[in-house]
Amino acid sequence: MKEFYLEILTPSKKMFEGNILSVTVPGTVGEFQVLFNHAPIISTLEIGRIKIKTANEPEQIYAVSNGVIEVLHNKVLILVKSIENISEIDMTRAEKAAERARQRLSEKHNQEIDASRAEAALSRALNRIKLRSSL
Repeated sequence: MKEFYLEILTPSKKMFEGNILSVTVPGTVGEFQVLFNHAPIISTLEIGRIKIKTANEPEQIYAVSNGVIEVLHNKVLILVKSIENISEIDMTRAEKAAERARQRLSEKHNQEIDASRAEAALSRALNRIKLRSSL
C-alpha cells in the first residue's frame, strides 16, 4: 500500500500530521475510506469516528464531532470541531455530559433550553461512550 499525507486540525490545535496508508471518516451520507490516489472530494463529516492506519503504528481511532474533509492530489485535510483519541476518553466525564444533555432534553418545555444544542451534546457524549467501550 502506498502512503499519502493527512492533516487533522481543530480550531485550537493540530491533532495529526503525517503520512498514512488509509483514513476512514464518518461522512454525512455514510462512512467512507480514503486510500492513495483517491478521487478529489470535499465532504461534510458527522459525529462519529476517524480510523487512521499508518505503516509503522497500530491503528489509531478518534472520536470526532462535525467537520469537513478535503482530498486532493494525495493530500487529505480534515477540519473538525473536536477530536479525541479513544484511549484518552474519560468515561466518567462522558457519562456526566450525557446525563446533563438528557436532563436538558427532559426540560424541552422550558423556552430557555436549546433542544438542538442539547441533542448534539447527547450525540457527542454517546459517541464517546460507545467508542471508549469498544476498547
